[in-house]
Amino acid sequence: MYLIVLMAGSWFSEFWQAFCTKFAEAFKPGDIGEEISEGILQVQHYFEVGDVKLLITDAVIVTWIAVLAAVLVFSLMVGKPTIHPNKKQTLLWMIVEMIINAAMGFGMTKKEAEEVAPMILTFGIVITGCNSISFLKFAPPAKNIAFPVGCAVLAILYVIITSIRFIGLKGFWISLTTPLKAMLPFKLLDFVIKPTSLALRLFGNIFGSFVFMEFLSICIPIIVPGIVGLWFDLADGLLQAVVFSYLTMSYIGEIVEVGHEFKEHPEEFIKPKKKDTQEAKAAA
Repeated sequence: MYLIVLMAGSWFSEFWQAFCTKFAEAFKPGDIGEEISEGILQVQHYFEVGDVKLLITDAVIVTWIAVLAAVLVFSLMVGKPTIHPNKKQTLLWMIVEMIINAAMGFGMTKKEAEEVAPMILTFGIVITGCNSISFLKFAPPAKNIAFPVGCAVLAILYVIITSIRFIGLKGFWISLTTPLKAMLPFKLLDFVIKPTSLALRLFGNIFGSFVFMEFLSICIPIIVPGIVGLWFDLADGLLQAVVFSYLTMSYIGEIVEVGHEFKEHPEEFIKPKKKDTQEAKAAA
């Protein structure tokens, strides 16, 4: 019995010394700039397929992991069809209804809002998953500028194609030349500014949060990063996904609303001829 106690005491003494050493090393500052730089740098690998080199980065791998995880979570929320929806299905139904109501608030009809909702929700799911995965110590894909740029370009293409489907080419043209035809260059420039804004907003927020959390993990690696990460990794990631989806929806609404007004009151968009104007003035 005495021998067992002695061995346990010896083992605990060695364990405690090793623990204290590792704990002290965790708080050792070292070269903070170099450690943050290593965290920011992308992991790149080339795969050769014949004479073609394919570049695979950590952003691509983490994106697929995040997307699969997000799809799995929402699949579990959907579950099996039931007569009386459970709590998870009710929550998902509330989210979809919220998106439809927001789209209708931007001037879309109920049918158009229902068509837009799946894609808007897809943007939200993918970006939320990719942003929030940093809480599990994966580098978020949005720290690579290619990810937010790709999302923004896809979003603006979806805005243009969907708007034309809803109101036709003529309605789309009217939205570009309202209230003045001189606004056409600025409206076209808008389709460059909007995706740039979407990309830089997503990149700036996620990249800034990632750098801050890396700095915090280096300086105070125990407990604090986990608590602070609830905002910078989870809440901020969700917020940026909501903002991205909301703005995409609003861009469609801006165009579609003008197209609907043109269909209902085309006379308001037709400039009166000079002769008709002179006759109107003479009659007055």
